[in-house]
Amino acid sequence: MGNRNGKQRRHQGFDVDEDIKNLHKACKGMGTDEATIIEILSSRTSNERQQIKQKYKATYGKDLEDVLKSELSGNFEKTALALLDRPSEYDARQLHKAMKGLGTDEAVLIEVLCTRTNQEIIAIKEAYQRLFDRSLESDVKDDTSGNLKKILVSLLQANRDEGENVDKVLAGQDAKDLYDAGEGRWGTDELAFNEVLAKRSFKQLRATFQAYQILIGKDIEEAIEAETSGDLQKAYLTLVRCARDQEGYFADRLYKSMKGAGTDEATLIHIFVTRAEVDLQGIKAKFQEKYQKSLCDMVRSDTSGDFQKLLVALLH
Repeated sequence: MGNRNGKQRRHQGFDVDEDIKNLHKACKGMGTDEATIIEILSSRTSNERQQIKQKYKATYGKDLEDVLKSELSGNFEKTALALLDRPSEYDARQLHKAMKGLGTDEAVLIEVLCTRTNQEIIAIKEAYQRLFDRSLESDVKDDTSGNLKKILVSLLQANRDEGENVDKVLAGQDAKDLYDAGEGRWGTDELAFNEVLAKRSFKQLRATFQAYQILIGKDIEEAIEAETSGDLQKAYLTLVRCARDQEGYFADRLYKSMKGAGTDEATLIHIFVTRAEVDLQGIKAKFQEKYQKSLCDMVRSDTSGDFQKLLVALLH
């Protein structure tokens, strides 16, 4: 029932005063009313949640984040707090966490920087600067090396063509350059890969991969797997898979995070929170199509408690 209610409330218009009053009540006194917190966080847009945060502080003199931190715990708390960030801020925090201290979590850098649009990358760079008073590009340069660093820095320029036109001649030329740069000679010339994968539109890249298949008689992913390894391979494959089918890419990531023993909750939270207003519904449909399983059912069987309830609410 809860959800049907939520949907109706949203149609009747967003009332920030009503929301902060209900959140305040949910966290006051003994015990916490988790159902109300889930209902409000999952059925408001990111911009509405920003207004709730500001109004809450102005009204009660406390940060909503701090209140929720003291009331909630575990993955439910992580997801709730993530929803209070703008998606660009949440991405910036994930990137910062991936680079601070010893060692770098390259997988997070790849997941974020290889899948975001120009606009999103610009917003993430601004959020990073604002939250940490540091340049994201400088941090990435300091924390990565070699060819991985080159492709990530190329992507940080947010210089991808986002037009709708496909240039068949360019696709053929790029396919040939990729072949010459990779399989056509000893050692892979990453420059050609960076140039093509970081700058061409997704539509243009799809034409390039087709041209590659025709020209070489081999799928571009096979070539990348044969020619590169480690994090660089992961970055190139992520770019190719996103260009081919971005919703399918995220559906695969979600499936892998839940299949087998154990669940990778961090990936679940990251994708749900950052794609909620982008393409989560499309990802859900693609998941069903690829795996003949409902994403909702799989989340239900792989998670529990309020964390589960919040994820399921975000799917509706």
